Amino acid sequence: MLKHSLLTALAAATIATPALVAPAIFTPAAAEVDLNVSIGTPPPPPRYEVVPAPRAGYIWAPGHWRWDGHQHVWNGGVWVPARAGYRYVPDRWERYVDHGHERWRYHAAGWDRDGDGIPNRYDNHPNNPYRR
Repeated sequence: MLKHSLLTALAAATIATPALVAPAIFTPAAAEVDLNVSIGTPPPPPRYEVVPAPRAGYIWAPGHWRWDGHQHVWNGGVWVPARAGYRYVPDRWERYVDHGHERWRYHAAGWDRDGDGIPNRYDNHPNNPYRR
């Protein structure tokens, strides 16, 4: 009887495991991708772009070079919706040295909390040196 109960519990756990694990695998958090590109070829100088007239509620994201796996390809600038309380950080390439070899690391554009490095809950604090 004990052997039968143990086998039944083991079989139930085996069958239930995919049902418990599968939702965790396919959640939105698991779907996020953080792709870092590191190459030995420096990007060309940025291209000159005429920045269009300002648009209310939008930030101009300047053009940048992206790596397509074989060469640098220019992506022109675009308007992106502004986010209140955030500062836009454009795409950029960072030079670094790895084992004596010059390398280039790509950092994708993103949003930074208002850019002063002070958590927003302290922004209005009287001793905040960045208070405006």
